[in-house]
Amino acid sequence: MIIYFVRHASAGEHLTNPKKDEKRPLDSDGIEQCGFVGRALAALNVQPELIVSSPLKRATQTASLIANEIGYEGELELEPALRPEASFADFRRLLDKYAKQEAVMVVGHNPSITDFLSRMISQSAGEALIDFKKGAVARAETARRSATLNWLLTPKMARAIQAAAAEKSQPKTSRK
Repeated sequence: MIIYFVRHASAGEHLTNPKKDEKRPLDSDGIEQCGFVGRALAALNVQPELIVSSPLKRATQTASLIANEIGYEGELELEPALRPEASFADFRRLLDKYAKQEAVMVVGHNPSITDFLSRMISQSAGEALIDFKKGAVARAETARRSATLNWLLTPKMARAIQAAAAEKSQPKTSRK
């Protein structure tokens, strides 16, 4: 199975009231990040069979915006196993539930999403150190109970690649 791990995009400052924090939306930077990342994923021909998101608003918005950019037409699945406080055992059960899928995108939060990716790619009982930025996507391929990290794309990288491509496609003007 290919798993695309996505950390929700920028959503401003954490709110102290847990109920209000669950409804915290993406900010303008987060919406922009989703556009850059989604377009980069579309250029890479990323086509998950299923997109699964934490039920928190900033994660579902990230999932929906990226889904739109890559042309995903399926339903967005909401799973508590992708909440910020979810355990690795919860995540394992989620993977078992969708084991028949060839490619799944999971959208969640720190600290859990980084922990899940880290544990999946670590060869030992420890954890791999990953700087998983907001709005970033990591592609991992599973083999039995572990995974290999294929790549990690940050919004900043996606923006730089798109800017370079746009500049390259501009006609060159001659100097006089």
